[in-house]
Amino acid sequence: MTGMIRRFWPAMTWAILILILTGVPGSYFPEVRSFWQWVSPDKIVHLLIFGVQVFLIILGFKPQYLNSKQRFKFVIGATIVTILYGLVTELLQHYVFIGRDGNIFDFLADALGAFLGLLTYYLLKMKKILNQNIN
Repeated sequence: MTGMIRRFWPAMTWAILILILTGVPGSYFPEVRSFWQWVSPDKIVHLLIFGVQVFLIILGFKPQYLNSKQRFKFVIGATIVTILYGLVTELLQHYVFIGRDGNIFDFLADALGAFLGLLTYYLLKMKKILNQNIN
């Protein structure tokens, strides 16, 4: 059990940070009113924090990879969990947090960030594999 906590503490700590940041009143952040404002600093933050989240979850599962089929399941599971967490944070902003407003564009940025985190993991993994084959 302590090994599992040790592997996942970065992902759990990051998830708590995301929850805190998404609960901060919206008056502290710029409001997005249209699709054309989608690529704004706010959306970049969503991409980054959820990309980091999926990456940390995948790293936490890494010691459990016994074969490529299991690895694929863990990686897809981590991505789905991160996307669902993004949905939950948007619902909390809409229904629970005071001064916050859930936004479909924020959720799309969360999901895209999760996929970018997944892509980053695979790119770094492939680079490591390529470097090992060259040496």
